[in-house]
Amino acid sequence: MNPQARNLKILLPILVLLAAAGAAWAIIAAKPQAVQQSAEPIIPSVKVIRVEPQSLRLNVMSQGVVTPREAIDLVTEVGGKVVQAHPALVAGGFFGANEILLTIDPRDYDYAIVAAEAQLAEARRVLINEQAQVEQAQSEWQALGEGEPSPLALRKPQLAEAQAKLKAAEADLAKAKLNRSRCELRAPFAGRVLSKQAGLGQYLPSGAVVARIYASDVAEIRLPIGTEQQAFLELPLGENGKAGRWPAVTLRAELAGKPQSWQGRIVRSEAVLDDNSGQLYLVAQVGEPFRETGNRSPLLSGLFVQAEIEGVVRDGLFSLPRSALSSLQQVKLVDSEQRLEIRQLEVLRQEAERAIIKAGLNPGERVVVSELPVPVAGMKVNAIEAPREPGR
Repeated sequence: MNPQARNLKILLPILVLLAAAGAAWAIIAAKPQAVQQSAEPIIPSVKVIRVEPQSLRLNVMSQGVVTPREAIDLVTEVGGKVVQAHPALVAGGFFGANEILLTIDPRDYDYAIVAAEAQLAEARRVLINEQAQVEQAQSEWQALGEGEPSPLALRKPQLAEAQAKLKAAEADLAKAKLNRSRCELRAPFAGRVLSKQAGLGQYLPSGAVVARIYASDVAEIRLPIGTEQQAFLELPLGENGKAGRWPAVTLRAELAGKPQSWQGRIVRSEAVLDDNSGQLYLVAQVGEPFRETGNRSPLLSGLFVQAEIEGVVRDGLFSLPRSALSSLQQVKLVDSEQRLEIRQLEVLRQEAERAIIKAGLNPGERVVVSELPVPVAGMKVNAIEAPREPGR
């Protein structure tokens, strides 16, 4: 190979590399420059409400089970065969006060009355005879005796014995009549039959349970409240509490798929705090629980009810939706410059749908009630006033 061809073979790759480098530089130099744009901050929108101090009634919530005012066992006081039973003497039956619910065969007790009357007549005859003998003894002593007569001479012990036997005979007759009256078991109050243990034709000994009955004029509900809840109730718990005014209570439950409510009143508190929970039990009463009206169903025994007890009224409180309050009891506010402020509040109590604020807010301030993902004190926000819901 001649020298000229050898030089060309060496220079050709170098020329190709230089041409490629020049082309790459030209492409880079001709690339358009990115235009720098200034980023504008995004101002979040929040819903706010204006707060004003209010006078709020601080009702107390509780729950309990409906029970009858009084429930007793109807018990026989004499033995015998059941000869008559009231049609209402069945589970669930209603009866009136002093109605005869069950009758035991009275014939043995009628015979006892006749025998007691005969004994009484005999005792009266003996007493009359003894009184006559006492008068005769006194006359004879006045005619024949000397000095002070002894009680035995005047037959005073015999007279006292006859008088005592007369009283015993009268007592036996009264007892026989009492046993006869006990053949009829009467209802001590108007009520309802819970269960029945005896039927027609059955022999019952004295002391046998005939039925379990309860009063239907008043229903009672034991309502537990915590010691901290007592601050919201006016409870006359002292010795003169009976003369005080106990709060009203509204009971609510669902029957047959429909919400129902009954009005009652707290009538007393139990004597001691519960050993396990430290709670105080209040007793509410509802009159005529089985009376039906157009909007009210009967208040059945054993029904579980929610209770709202009328509380005290306090002034100068603020009401906020629960969503406005954080777990740290803080709220977000928007100031006049549309900037966010985070403030600690003094919460009086929290309810299901609202929080009652005791201190930390001023009238007219705007409280954020919507979600704000990353709240930062001092950040700019766009406040949109939302209408307040009734009761808040």
